[in-house]
Amino acid sequence: MADTRAWWKEAVVYQIYPVSFFDSNGDGIGDLNGIYAKLDYHKDLGVDVLWLSPIYRSPHADMGYDISDYRDIDPQYGTLADWDNLLKGVYDRGMKLIMDLVVNHSSDEHEGFQQSRSSKDHPKRDWYIWRPPKYDAAGNRQPPNNWRSLFEGSSWQYDEKTGEYYLHLFLFKQPDLNWDNPDVRQAVWDLMKFWIDRGCDGFRMDVINLISKAEGLPDAPITEPDQPFQPATLLFANGPRVHEYIKEMNKEVLSGHDLITVGETPFTRDASELAAYVLPHNQELNMVFNFELMDLDSPGLGKEYIYREWKLSGFRDIICQWQSYRRSEGFWNATYVENHDHARAVSRFGIIQINGAHQLGLKNFPRSWGIEEYKDVASQNYWNNRAGGQSGCGHVGHSRCIVKKARDHARVPMQWESTDQAGFTSGKPWMRVNEDYKDWNATNQIKSESSELAFWKRALRIRKANNVLIYGDFVDISAGHKQIFAYMRSLEKTTALIILNSSKEEASFVLDEKQAWTGFNLALCNEASLRKTVSDVRLKAEDGPVLIKGFEGRLYIRSP
Repeated sequence: MADTRAWWKEAVVYQIYPVSFFDSNGDGIGDLNGIYAKLDYHKDLGVDVLWLSPIYRSPHADMGYDISDYRDIDPQYGTLADWDNLLKGVYDRGMKLIMDLVVNHSSDEHEGFQQSRSSKDHPKRDWYIWRPPKYDAAGNRQPPNNWRSLFEGSSWQYDEKTGEYYLHLFLFKQPDLNWDNPDVRQAVWDLMKFWIDRGCDGFRMDVINLISKAEGLPDAPITEPDQPFQPATLLFANGPRVHEYIKEMNKEVLSGHDLITVGETPFTRDASELAAYVLPHNQELNMVFNFELMDLDSPGLGKEYIYREWKLSGFRDIICQWQSYRRSEGFWNATYVENHDHARAVSRFGIIQINGAHQLGLKNFPRSWGIEEYKDVASQNYWNNRAGGQSGCGHVGHSRCIVKKARDHARVPMQWESTDQAGFTSGKPWMRVNEDYKDWNATNQIKSESSELAFWKRALRIRKANNVLIYGDFVDISAGHKQIFAYMRSLEKTTALIILNSSKEEASFVLDEKQAWTGFNLALCNEASLRKTVSDVRLKAEDGPVLIKGFEGRLYIRSP
């Protein structure tokens, strides 16, 4: 296996959803000064890198993923001076800071789009993707093709002034940039350099695999005959020139710096296609976020809001594939079970992951909340067009899809204290605080050595002290078990054994008699009865099957 060490492989990255993190001025909205106020919390947790979801100037049609000025901070979050001060605080604590790069599309209020839509003859007309209308047999105006927006409806918006449509894969207020135009690419390189020069340590690249569309923008195959617009991801994901553009980005911007780069790559299942973004000899990105694990409880691509029961066998297969795939060639994957675009892992999978508030073990908000509490435009559109408006579902609590999988669940304000509004703000929060905050909050967990927060602190310390957990060869030893997922990692003379019970019932796991199990010491366990005596627990095959309680996980390490 290629064992090429890199700081970003070993780093603990903490995603911050700024609007919901901590409000420093009482306006109900999280801000940069609020993040600064909590830097010691991150340092104590064991964080190495902070990733900020978009904080650029924006009209907030899609929570800041519609950017009107890439070189300024939105006033609701603060100023460039506040960002500089935050960066200094991050550096003073030995951490790093990365930004969200959202360049598949901009806001329709961006100066470049305003110029583009002003005239067909404007020099920036070709900075966005414009097409003339089509007409049906009755003479009715129709969009240029049948692509469905990822946020429902057509992917095209008609513009009265010039009599043409512009493409928007997301909201109509998020027009897609035309990456085939070299001037657009140069503008992107320039804005990246602006933030790097200011001190940014890397980028999480939003839907970066969508920047190249199929030549000619043809109609999508009709797969849903009862719908006017069709899923078209095969025509705009991983397009014909996407690798050409990212290689150019690497050459013009990334190659001169030691940065962390992770590309978000939805609608992609082909392993070799994902590897092309990451393999070192391709000179593109460090790693990608793929969505295969996130779609485990969905019936197919583009149907992420529809819930289906998942099985451990599927979960195991996905993890095993990506932990060993082309490692000898340097492939590196970013494994995750939750972020700002996905509901709480505790409520979906029974799993806790560190990501924003997730180190506290928080769950989805209550089924009793009405649709008005869901602030995400994707949730609203899905409810209005499918779950509620068309199906007559009634209350949102009757829609398993929304209750289980809406993105809003991961975006509620951070639960800091048991005081009013969970200590997030002294004012009225932009979004309702989850009702369980009096019991589930950071202050309570900081005081308890048996809390989820304390568990994660221990877990991160152990990870930092044991490279086997980062670089070790991966072997599944639980194939076929219906409750247990167990695997081993080996590096030089150190071996780690991880045993996880995915069910609520106790399970037994039989150790392979052909293996030597002496020398394994329990290093970490989430079972309360074992936490205080963890260092005294030894693994012995002669004791018979290992009994693992419901949702218990154990980490054993054998060192020379």
